[in-house]
Amino acid sequence: MSEIIKIYEDKPSEAAIKKVVEVLRNGGLVIYPTDTVYGLGCDITHSRALEKIAKIKGIKLEKANFSFVCSDLSNLSDYVKQIDTSTFKILKRALPGPYTFILPGNNDLPKEFRKKKTVGIRVPDNNIAREIVKLLGNPIVSTSIHDEDEVIEYSTDPELIFEKWNNKVDLVIDGGYGDNVASTIIDLTGYEPEVIREGKGSLDVL
Repeated sequence: MSEIIKIYEDKPSEAAIKKVVEVLRNGGLVIYPTDTVYGLGCDITHSRALEKIAKIKGIKLEKANFSFVCSDLSNLSDYVKQIDTSTFKILKRALPGPYTFILPGNNDLPKEFRKKKTVGIRVPDNNIAREIVKLLGNPIVSTSIHDEDEVIEYSTDPELIFEKWNNKVDLVIDGGYGDNVASTIIDLTGYEPEVIREGKGSLDVL
């Protein structure tokens, strides 16, 4: 049985954030709000939790395109190879914001992701998500929660999300209604930025 916890984005409660971080550190799975759709996340350093998310998504972990949710760009070099100035300027312009940037991964990536060579980096413009990552001290691995209904691509109501995911995750954060448009995905590993998916983020940042 999971639990639902209300957190207000304009003033996230410290005690509530601590509780979420505790669940993540213990290998739990959390559904949390971002600046786009609700995400399913776990602690990047927890192998068993990573396996659980891959299983829920029905994919092999080494093939999964999960993004790393960071609180800012200060720890980028922990996971990403050195990037040039123009790439960094794009990141600075766009983040925090509704984007996922694909960047070249370095050798310090968790062993589960080393075969992939690239990593999707996300710094959402949402205080709840960023405060969780800040207190946790490392990124959370994240994937969007899709709705089985063909018409509704993403679930937006935390109460309904909780009803549906109750037995699969440890905690659902009610941070208000989510969006139903996912992030814009931009690949910055080539000579020119390549838009993989146009979502909520405007392309003016490029």
